[in-house]
Amino acid sequence: MIKILSFHFLENNHLFLEFSDGSKGIFDLPAYLAKKQGPLLEPLKDEGFLKRAFLDAGALSWPHGLELSPDRLHELTQKQQAA
Repeated sequence: MIKILSFHFLENNHLFLEFSDGSKGIFDLPAYLAKKQGPLLEPLKDEGFLKRAFLDAGALSWPHGLELSPDRLHELTQKQQAA
């Protein structure tokens, strides 16, 4: 089971992620939000709210209850590196 060990924000609301398997990647959050919709994702379009992210049991989380799956983020960042 993959976990996110650390993250930090880059410019343009991209996130640099470090995973428990030793891999690292950049998550393009604006591109993700352009493809996905929902009431829990909408607040992430506000940079102030977005920057309230924290790690909870290895998942990227926000105070309103949203958690992004570490496995899915790992898959997305590794797929991006392969492209």
